[in-house]
Amino acid sequence: MEDWVALGYLLSAALFIFGLKKLGHPRTAPFGNQLGALGMLVAVITTVLDMQLSDGGVVDWTLIVAGVALGSLIGYVMAVRVQMTGMPELVALFNGFGGAASALVALSEIQKYIDGGTVPTGLELTVTMIAAGLSALVGWMTLTGSLLAMYKLKGGVSVFGKWIKTPTWGPPWLNPVKVMLVIAVAVLIYLSIDDPTNTTYLWSIIGISCLLGIVLVLPIGGADMPVVVSLLNSLSGIAAAFTGFIIGNSALIIAGSLVGASGLILTFIMCKAMNRTLADVLFKSFGGSGEKQSLTRTKVGSDADEVAMMIDGAQKVIIVPGYGMAVSQCQHQVKEFADLISDKFDTEVKYAIHPVAGRMPGHMNVLLAEANVPYEQLIEMDEINSEFPECDVAIVIGANDTTNPAARSGEGPLAGMPIIDADAARTVVIIKRSLSVGYAGVDNDLFYMDKTMMLFGDGKAMMTGLNNAIKEI
Repeated sequence: MEDWVALGYLLSAALFIFGLKKLGHPRTAPFGNQLGALGMLVAVITTVLDMQLSDGGVVDWTLIVAGVALGSLIGYVMAVRVQMTGMPELVALFNGFGGAASALVALSEIQKYIDGGTVPTGLELTVTMIAAGLSALVGWMTLTGSLLAMYKLKGGVSVFGKWIKTPTWGPPWLNPVKVMLVIAVAVLIYLSIDDPTNTTYLWSIIGISCLLGIVLVLPIGGADMPVVVSLLNSLSGIAAAFTGFIIGNSALIIAGSLVGASGLILTFIMCKAMNRTLADVLFKSFGGSGEKQSLTRTKVGSDADEVAMMIDGAQKVIIVPGYGMAVSQCQHQVKEFADLISDKFDTEVKYAIHPVAGRMPGHMNVLLAEANVPYEQLIEMDEINSEFPECDVAIVIGANDTTNPAARSGEGPLAGMPIIDADAARTVVIIKRSLSVGYAGVDNDLFYMDKTMMLFGDGKAMMTGLNNAIKEI
């Protein structure tokens, strides 16, 4: 029977690896997601069969069936109901749930010792307690950090009908506190090896880990949130791998390691895209302090007819999508606009994709794929920036920080972050509700350039009006 269990876990691991490989390209990402889900299904079935065929079998099928049914229902409802604007918050929440689930499994194993179960000795005890302590540290830290990240992405939380803004707070003494909390957990893990049944050590590790998650995410500003979401995703996988060591489950170790490694790689990619180091993001409170610059300049808005006449005859148009496109859900109107000018004016259309546009990695790719935008038109920032000097019109839809020339300076929350060079285009059209600052709180000089035309209003309404004006030409 052990051979069949090993084969089941091997199959699930292979599905995870191939699924992760397919997730590397937008065209194959849906299939990769399906492979990953199938791998998890195989792992669950293998684990349940292993439990059933072992001594005593499954103690209570009701709990297993009820857990699977309830979890599936909750996941389905949340996935169906969530809007694309809320997807980053959902991902952050799922990261937290993943970390908490792993920590709870590790806690249940230690609880057996407390309830009088056989306590291992020697190296086995040492490895088990270290893995359990690290699983608790990473798991509970991921839960509280993810919940705080979710509320930061939402902009706050509603309490008794009053909207309370989630703070961004980073006094100088907070970093030493983080270090002391980590040291405290390490000491408690060491002490728990000598006394694994001491509940004081256990609950102290859990409490400190929860506090650490809060103080770790609290100082980080909005512009760095994609990095935080990616890092928390990695931590949820690491917690699962630690738990796999505790219960001796190879599938959990493999799956957790894959999630942890891929999430960490993505985190470093995001840091590179923002010209930051991970240490800067975690300990220097980049990405906005929560303070917004006050606006002192004005700009006269244009109308759809003016923009349509200017686009008539343009040979090359580059569309720069941002979070505002997600908020207004205008990706389908954007696709219609690209088709219209391609057919009517024989215009070349491309999309400039910033690595951290939106609130999570790949946010813009997912939105545009939903509107059936051809994948070959989605060009990454590093490849398309050289084309802007030859671009007749750059259409910026709801993007702010990722096009802000202030990032080229050495000051402020955006200092040094690579941006889309939309300001190098011959003409710039910006669709935005107002001149308000972006998530990093920095005013955008691009709005006030002589070659910039502002279409003030909701993205979907403005794109619809622009499409109608083009049709009438």
